[in-house]
Amino acid sequence: MASLSEEEIRGRTYHLWRGAGEPAGRMDTFWYEAEKELLAERREFGEVPPGMTDNLPV
Repeated sequence: MASLSEEEIRGRTYHLWRGAGEPAGRMDTFWYEAEKELLAERREFGEVPPGMTDNLPV
């Protein structure tokens, strides 16, 4: 299983934040969304076992 690096999550977080118009005070929301997206992509390619994303915020 390939794990997510902080660098990968940070890059996706930045992309999501920029796409949302750079709002202040919501970086945790973007961080969790980035993590969720990256894990979903990995799961799609069989790199993350099922259930790994069950505990992420919605």
